[in-house]
Amino acid sequence: MEQYFPLVLLALAFVLLIVLPARQRKKMQARAQAMQESLAPGTPVMTTSGLHGTVAGLGEGTVDLEIAPGVVATFARQAILEVRRPADAQPGPAAPRDDTPGSVDDGPADPLR
Repeated sequence: MEQYFPLVLLALAFVLLIVLPARQRKKMQARAQAMQESLAPGTPVMTTSGLHGTVAGLGEGTVDLEIAPGVVATFARQAILEVRRPADAQPGPAAPRDDTPGSVDDGPADPLR
C-alpha cells in the first residue's frame, strides 16, 4: 500500500489544483451568462470598470447604457458585471440621535440647565 501513496497524493493534488477551480469557474460563467440574458431596458447595472448606468437598449452582443440623462454608450454584454438595485431602494445611513437630557433638535443645548 505504501508504494501507491505518492500516486494518491499526486491524484489528490490534481483534483485540488485543476478540477475544483475549473468547476468553480464554470459556475461563475453560467451565472454571468444568466445575468446577461436577463437584462432588460430600465435595469440598473454596473460595468467591469465600475461605471453605473441603466440599460437603454440591447443588441445581439452589445448593451446600450444610459450613463447620464440623454447620454447613451454602447458596451459589450460581457462588460456588465452586476445588476444593481435602484438608488431609492438602497437604505441610507440613519441620522444619529441625541437623546441626552436638555438636547434640542433645532439649536444648542442651554448650558445653564
